[in-house]
Amino acid sequence: MGYVVLFGLAFTSIGLLLYVAMLYNGLVALKNDIDKAWANIDVMLKQRHDELAKLLAVCKGYMDYERDTLQKIVQARSMYQQAVTVDQKAQADQSMTAAVRGLFAVAENYPDLKANNNFMQLEKRITELENQIADRREFYNDSVNTLNIRIQQFPDTFVASFMQLTPRSMFKVEEADKADVAMTFGVAR
Repeated sequence: MGYVVLFGLAFTSIGLLLYVAMLYNGLVALKNDIDKAWANIDVMLKQRHDELAKLLAVCKGYMDYERDTLQKIVQARSMYQQAVTVDQKAQADQSMTAAVRGLFAVAENYPDLKANNNFMQLEKRITELENQIADRREFYNDSVNTLNIRIQQFPDTFVASFMQLTPRSMFKVEEADKADVAMTFGVAR
């Protein structure tokens, strides 16, 4: 009878350790998925950053009077270069998205620019990058949401506190990004 109790206790202890290890490994996997998702976003942001330099060069010759629009892109690129944390890069990304939307809206006033093959190729490439960035943001937010839920649920919360995991911030759309971009169809300058 003593062996049965001892065997039962050992079996329960091993089962509990395996369960805790499974929780730990699951949280580690989620944490790494978030880091990977952010790294993928960062790669896409860098590609967009590089393409925008080319787009700016093409636009400068056509858009002599649109210094404000071009300056916003230059400032957003500078914010991205100086960003270190995920939150800083996310904010720089939002500024860049707004600046690019503004640039494409202003480009409507420049038929010669819109007809320029380099501009059309760069616009298409940047639009593709924007779509890929949006997809990766969605994956990032899904991973963050899953982690945030898991670290708040019982019994994962105990393992998460041992691992010193804290909730992560999701990408959020700024109110300015929800507004329509103002487009005027006047005569090109």
